[in-house]
Amino acid sequence: MSKYLLRREPVLNRQKAIIATRLISHAASAAEAAADFKHLADVWPDARTVLISLAETIPDTGLLDWQFPENVMVELPAARLAEPSVQALMQQLAASRVPICLDGYQPGMSLPAAQFRFILADAATHPRLDNAPGLMLARRLASLQEFDDAMDHGYSGACGWFFLKGMPVAGKLNASHGQIVRVLNLVRKNADIKDIEAALKQDVTLSFKLLRYINSAGFGLATQIESFKHAVTLLGYDKLNKWLSLLLVTASKDAAAPALMQTAIARGRLMEILGAAAFDKSQTDNLFITGAFSLLDVLLGTRMDAVLEQMTLPDSISSALLRQEGPFGPWLDLALASESGDAAALAAKADVLGLAPETLNHAQIEALVFADALQFN
Repeated sequence: MSKYLLRREPVLNRQKAIIATRLISHAASAAEAAADFKHLADVWPDARTVLISLAETIPDTGLLDWQFPENVMVELPAARLAEPSVQALMQQLAASRVPICLDGYQPGMSLPAAQFRFILADAATHPRLDNAPGLMLARRLASLQEFDDAMDHGYSGACGWFFLKGMPVAGKLNASHGQIVRVLNLVRKNADIKDIEAALKQDVTLSFKLLRYINSAGFGLATQIESFKHAVTLLGYDKLNKWLSLLLVTASKDAAAPALMQTAIARGRLMEILGAAAFDKSQTDNLFITGAFSLLDVLLGTRMDAVLEQMTLPDSISSALLRQEGPFGPWLDLALASESGDAAALAAKADVLGLAPETLNHAQIEALVFADALQFN
C-alpha cells in the first residue's frame, strides 16, 4: 500500500501540443518509488512518453526494482550526477537502454558524455539559454506569455501547468459555442429526439465529434454507435449529456486548446472516479461534467458566470464552478490541487475526503489515460 503521493504535469512542445507526461514521486526512497509505480501497472499511461522524477530523494539502483515500461525516461538531478549511487543507476539504465533526462541544468555546466533525451532547466532563473546543449524543457513558467518568451530564447518545450494562465477573456460566447449550449440545454430538458437532431444538424461537425467521442476507447462500448438516435436509445439522455458536454469543452480553436481540453477531461474523470464511493450513479456523471466544465472560461475565452447563465445546470454543478461550494466543491478543489505542484496541499485535501495516497495515485493515472484516449492533439 502506497504511503506517498504522485504528482503529474504535462510536457508541451513549441506548438503547445502535449508530447509527454511527467510523473513526480514524493517517496522517501527510490525503492519505495519503484513500489508505487508497480501499483500503476494496470492503468499505465502508454499513449505518450513518461518522464519519471524523484522529487525528494536521490535516484539510485533501488528504482530498478520496477520493470520500466517501454515509454519511460528517468530524470537524474544535475547537482547529484557525481554521486556514486547516481552514477551506478546511470550505468544500469544505459546498459538496459532506458533513456535518461537531466533535471536542473544551469548554463555553463559541464555535462557528462551521456546522451540526455531532454534537459530540464529552471526558466524563472534562466529565462534565456543561448547555445542550448540539447532539447531544453523549461520549468517554473507562470503563464503562456512566459512560455512564448522561453521558446524565443533557446527552449524547445516546457513542462507544467503554465498554459492554464494567460488566455484572453471576452465578454460573451461566440456563435458556435452558443449553438452547443443550445443542444446541451435541449438534452437536459429531455427534448424530443427530432428537435435535438435538428439542432445538431445546424453544425455537422458537432455530430461527427459526438459520435467519435462516444465510440472512443474511453467509453468502452462493445457496439458501434452510428447515429444520435442510436446513442439516445443505447445510452439514455443522462449518459448522453456527459458526452455532449465534451463538445463544449472541445470547441476552442486556440493553439493551446488541446492541452486545456485534456486537462479539463482528466479533471472530470478524476472527480468521477474518486466520487464514485461517495455519490450514487446519478451524480457521478455530474461530477464528471463539473470537472470538465471547470476550464470553460479559459477554453471559451469568457467569464464563467457568462457561460453558466446560458446553461441549464443543477445547482450542485454551478455552485462548485462559481464558488467551489456545495457537494462537488471539495472534489473540484482536490482536482485543482492535483495540478498545483504543492504536494502537501494535495495530501491535505485528499485526507479531508478520506482518500488514501494509493487511491488518489491510481485515479490520477486512470483519468490521464481516459483523457489521452480522446486524442485532442
